[in-house]
Amino acid sequence: MKNRILFVFAIMITTQLYAQQKKAEKLVVGKIWTGNPAQPWAEAMAFSGDNILAVGTINQVASFVDDKTIKITAPTHGLIVPGFIDSHTHFIDGGLKLSGVQLREAKTKQEFIKRIGDFAKTLQPGEWITGGSWDHQNWGGELPEKSWIDSVTKNNPVYINRLDGHMLLANTAALKLAGVNDSVKDVDGGEIIRRDGHVTGLLKDNAKSLVNDVMPLPSEKQKEDALKAAMAYVASNGITSISSLTGTGFGDYFDVYQSGKAKGLLITRINAVSELENYTKLAEFIKKNGAGDKWLRYGGVKGFVDGSLGSHTAAFLKPFTDSPSDSGFFVITEKLLYSRLKSADSLGLQLLVHAIGDRSIHSL
Repeated sequence: MKNRILFVFAIMITTQLYAQQKKAEKLVVGKIWTGNPAQPWAEAMAFSGDNILAVGTINQVASFVDDKTIKITAPTHGLIVPGFIDSHTHFIDGGLKLSGVQLREAKTKQEFIKRIGDFAKTLQPGEWITGGSWDHQNWGGELPEKSWIDSVTKNNPVYINRLDGHMLLANTAALKLAGVNDSVKDVDGGEIIRRDGHVTGLLKDNAKSLVNDVMPLPSEKQKEDALKAAMAYVASNGITSISSLTGTGFGDYFDVYQSGKAKGLLITRINAVSELENYTKLAEFIKKNGAGDKWLRYGGVKGFVDGSLGSHTAAFLKPFTDSPSDSGFFVITEKLLYSRLKSADSLGLQLLVHAIGDRSIHSL
């Protein structure tokens, strides 16, 4: 009991000293849910820079306030809550797609084609059409093909992803640039969808690299703009922290986050994850530079066992009900996956593994 009294007393003294040294830049008054079971509700919050100094009643935070503190009163109907954390994002890719063609809400084949055609009219010849996030279930499950869009995209290569990112549609212009024709060989851990021996433009998982490898990489400005757009978008939805995962084929974007942090652009706290195959490189980076700070940190690697349910690339023990000859596939051999996971774990890295189908989960 004596130790508890001394501990509480020490906290009180420390808090008082800190209050004398640090005053709040801003004071927010309103209905606040703290997420702390011991003190779920509060009416005021004092903070300075990116640090919350105190949360409690107005009287409890009064010592952090002086005549320079800016006072903000939240709307009476509003509720202030801790920021949300999105633990699975493809952050820069998502930011880039905000400026691409938008197909998520396309409900029919005709609308799908029209949106792409209308978007193509806003571009210069040769510019790529990307983004999309289409869902063929919106119009009954028929998969799109390059024949749908070739007539409205004659001058622009198209490479648009299904909403899960595990299947993409390329038009004839994009396939020609990639050297993909009907004689192209199948790709391990991926699928090139064909109809009567002809490629349809649909590429799954590892097969996506056929076109990924010829797509022009975004410029430094485009990537920085994508970071800003992504941060603004998540902030508008109450998200203040994210994990940025790999898997889109365009790297981990560490350089974009590091540049944004150096320029003071970050308004989102970022946990930047690298590819599993780069575990040695990440471990060496952390050994040399540390694991980051509260705004940008490192330490995780992401690997894949299979693809997705909607793209029929998740590996199951039994076939899909709508495709009796198809049970999905692994995108990596079990031996190689185990070797990488064991090595990364031995280096103290956090393992993040994508496994959707029951066969993948059993294997993992």
